[in-house]
Amino acid sequence: MSIPQILLLLAASPGASAPLSVSLPVPEDAAARADEKRDDIIVSASGAPQAAETVAQAVTVINRQTIEQRQTIVLADLLATTPGVTVTRNGGIGGFTGVRIRGAEAEQTLVLIDGVRVNDPSSPGGGFDFGTLLSGAVERVEVLRGPNAVAWGSQAIGGVVNIITEAPAEQLSARASAEGGYAGSAFANARVSGGVGPVRVSLTGGYLRTDGISAAASGTERDGYRQYGATGRVEVALSDAVGLDLRGYYAGSRTAIDGFPPPDFRLADTPEFSTAQELYGYAGLKFGALGGRFRNRVSVAIADINRDNFDAAGVTAPAFLARGRTERYAYQGDLDLGPVRGVIGAEHEASRFTDGDTAAATGITSGYAQAIVQPVRALTLTGGVRYDAHRSFGGNVSLGANAALGLGRGTVLRASYGDGFKAPTLFQLFSFFGTPTLRPETARNIDVGAEQRLLSGRLRASVTYFNRLTRNQIDFDPGSFTYGNIARTRAQGVEVALALTPVDALAVTASYTYVDAQNRAAGASFGNQLARRPRQSLSASADYRLRRGPSIGATVLVVGDSFDDAGNSVRLDGYVVAGVRAELPVRGRFTLYGRVDNLFDARYRTVAGYGTYPRSVFGGVRVKLD
Repeated sequence: MSIPQILLLLAASPGASAPLSVSLPVPEDAAARADEKRDDIIVSASGAPQAAETVAQAVTVINRQTIEQRQTIVLADLLATTPGVTVTRNGGIGGFTGVRIRGAEAEQTLVLIDGVRVNDPSSPGGGFDFGTLLSGAVERVEVLRGPNAVAWGSQAIGGVVNIITEAPAEQLSARASAEGGYAGSAFANARVSGGVGPVRVSLTGGYLRTDGISAAASGTERDGYRQYGATGRVEVALSDAVGLDLRGYYAGSRTAIDGFPPPDFRLADTPEFSTAQELYGYAGLKFGALGGRFRNRVSVAIADINRDNFDAAGVTAPAFLARGRTERYAYQGDLDLGPVRGVIGAEHEASRFTDGDTAAATGITSGYAQAIVQPVRALTLTGGVRYDAHRSFGGNVSLGANAALGLGRGTVLRASYGDGFKAPTLFQLFSFFGTPTLRPETARNIDVGAEQRLLSGRLRASVTYFNRLTRNQIDFDPGSFTYGNIARTRAQGVEVALALTPVDALAVTASYTYVDAQNRAAGASFGNQLARRPRQSLSASADYRLRRGPSIGATVLVVGDSFDDAGNSVRLDGYVVAGVRAELPVRGRFTLYGRVDNLFDARYRTVAGYGTYPRSVFGGVRVKLD
């Protein structure tokens, strides 16, 4: 493997490429299907549906209405305005996009799509690439900040992003959208859903193409992107207590990328491109007992991901390839006895990868139990334990405990403790860059917070303090071209969120995050800020719907200074990006919309050497048939 290929691998594709996956815990009944659209129901905290007021961890919910209101195509653009979240992207759409929560590594963000983990075992850090995750089929997103190993196991050190796609409707419905704009961009998406008797079906298809921008900030050649995607979801009610759930997803994408050509080996225009094919399947069976108080689910999910990098168009042999496959078998039981609720589960995950030169496989078997107790109506206590038996690293015990206390008059106090655990990836252990002696990463997190509702719920404010200590964090050493463990890192800070609806026509949201993420290992980098973690970030959005239906809105994102490297020698200057949008309903079923991104044409970088979009204009139309 040549030095340019090594550098390209590390800088341009350090994560998975999975725009959507397709496996969801089977809804228990019509009410459970409705829960998927309710903002007051949270799944990511315990792995089972739970009322938001009983959840003590910090969770932000993004619903379909917000996705359409913000006119979001790439979901990461919306996550960037969420408290505690930092997003970086290597160039334009399709470039590797990392989502860091509370200063953790992007690869320490566990991503669930419809309840199934989709982190790629063939990627260097076992992370998930948000660069190609589009919003077309997404109904809602839950962003849980902080470790949550009890419910989700390995990789949930920084937090969990739980993405839920649209459930099949009982009555026939359809929607479609199409837009175009800057750099020859074209996006189209359509969905149809309905049911006959005990069967309900939902199908979604989408297409996106763009000429893009130069991935290299110094380049002039546009690096385009293209994706075809389709999802399917089928629910069959075999009886009142038994149901079958089937899902499938395919996505094929092509991304033009820049590399590191000789003699300088610096990021510059090259004719290279990458391709990715993702195929996911899921089958689940749910069954109830004890009059519906004991709900059970067994499921199997398979994720198959193929990625290839090519030096130029017309070249048939890839310069680099990655093949990853994960098979997951799971059982969950949920016993609800009113003031006491128990959630138990057992899982086995088998994964394998190859990069063309090396092949490896591993497995992990887990069991967990959680209790959710309400000794009095205002207090919810949750505690749990998980045991993970890893084929290579033996056993690991994770604990979690939290409390939510309602004091009346709209005041809620929250406190939580959670463990995190992440085994080294197959790539980190056995690839050309691997270090077989790596140790698993572990984390301990505490956070305390308060939420206050005023003005009959029209004003909601919250503040949360967090502190996370991570041991044996895995990092890449550019000097030795190998992976190693950092003895200790720490992240602590404060998140503030505000939501205000002074009148029905106006909605305002804002958030501020301060995070101090440091290397605490003895040595030359002790006390340095971890790379690409700005200490401060602020976002604010406002949308106003005019009297006869049109609406206007704006979003401002302010990100502070950070460093691009562990040595803190390459500075990334802070930036301010603003956007405006508008939409106009036409004849009830149609909506015309348009937006201007990066309104003031700010020049900024989220990754050193990689370009970002200038001022960009887009316009489109949506239609809904219900």
